[in-house]
Amino acid sequence: MKRAYVIGSGPNGLAAAIVLAQAGLRVEVFEAEAEPGGAARTLPLTLPGFLHDFGSAVHPLAAGSPFFSSLPLADYGLEWVHGDAPLAHPLDDGTAVVVERDLALAENAFGADGPAWRNLVQPAVEHWQEFAQDLLAPPLQIPHHPLQMARFGLNAMQSAERLVRNHFSNPRTRALFAGLAAHSFLCLDAPLTAGIGLMFAVTLHAVGWPVPRGGARAIPHALIGYLESLGGVVHTSRRIEAQTFRDLAREDALFLFDTAPRQLLIVAGHWLTPGYRLALSRFRYGPGAFKIDYALSEPVPWKAPECRRAITVHLGGGFEEIAASEHAIDSGREAEHPFVLIAQPSLFDPARAPRGKHVLWAYCHIPNGSTFDMTSRLEAQIERFAPGFRDCVLARHFSPPATLEAMDANLIGGDVEGGAMTLRQVLLRPTLRHYATSTRNIYLCSASTPPGGGVHGMCGYHAAVQALRRVGAS
Repeated sequence: MKRAYVIGSGPNGLAAAIVLAQAGLRVEVFEAEAEPGGAARTLPLTLPGFLHDFGSAVHPLAAGSPFFSSLPLADYGLEWVHGDAPLAHPLDDGTAVVVERDLALAENAFGADGPAWRNLVQPAVEHWQEFAQDLLAPPLQIPHHPLQMARFGLNAMQSAERLVRNHFSNPRTRALFAGLAAHSFLCLDAPLTAGIGLMFAVTLHAVGWPVPRGGARAIPHALIGYLESLGGVVHTSRRIEAQTFRDLAREDALFLFDTAPRQLLIVAGHWLTPGYRLALSRFRYGPGAFKIDYALSEPVPWKAPECRRAITVHLGGGFEEIAASEHAIDSGREAEHPFVLIAQPSLFDPARAPRGKHVLWAYCHIPNGSTFDMTSRLEAQIERFAPGFRDCVLARHFSPPATLEAMDANLIGGDVEGGAMTLRQVLLRPTLRHYATSTRNIYLCSASTPPGGGVHGMCGYHAAVQALRRVGAS
């Protein structure tokens, strides 16, 4: 096979396209939307001059991606911008837990929990490239560094609740770790939530939590620039539907889908076996997101001024409150006091807003497909830690689950993780075949494959490598 088609131009699709182009295939990428990038897009959602990230905003896994790090993306405009500190977590006493990128400084800030924090993260921080290579690999693959991964795995398989109980005595440290673990969209008493929390804890010190200068769109734009240097072509506003795919499928080519399993079934279901279609139809999507983008007249008036040192701020109080919020979502209810994730990139990248003005990115978790308006609850959490916030708001853009899915068909019911990150769906994502389908030349390369959600490109990388091996093109 000398030709490959990639359906979808998210970071995973573009990563797959680059691997295929590096192998000498003629590659074309088809994107349904006018702007490439999937969820990694930057759009003028509120007022003129305010640039908002549609999906992901802060990108530790992109900055630390083994595949992205191997590419000359800086030559194509990708520049990482860091805050003074990676993360802040305000508390009701008017202070905030601020995590420094320097591990020694962070250890001091955690007081009595400092040694435990260091013991949990230091080995992976010091060997990030090797650790990331194994962490972001397909499940059940023999790791390159088995002892390191075995040590990490002993803690990672636990629930966040158990890890916190066994390692941390300070409520401030426990609150911080709850916010990290809540990125899993799972109950904090569920297996693997400790692993998600630890992964993000490691990235705080290993690579930081940066934003791309100019917004998330800088990531796909840099990937496209490099792909084009290899002869690849990206078509925007070119939605591939079942009939279009029938025409393409006549060719002797590889097909990689950077889509949710549901989209693969809709577009290429005719070419898949009944058993595989049934397995894909059983794939579970996770909770959704309720997102608001703000144009602000001034920075957020945090009670704890140290929150301005960080691009990312977690809102939710202590461990118990954040755990209750995630438990409500798991039970199909909207949380009264939701865990809210905040990004304030214009504090460190002033080009994102007019002079003196700011953008704010905020979302909370919500049951998949929920139509409940979380605005008042989300903003109450911001006001709780930043009284007077609403007075700073010039404009809002609301993105409930239905809007997210309408703007990106992969975000089923507002699920931004590509599917629930349960233990079963970590190992069987989306099926036992992982990237391969029941048809030799059709592959899935989206966040619905290992290692799952996040902007790192590793789903696309692994899918393309497997595809090349199976068809004998590498």
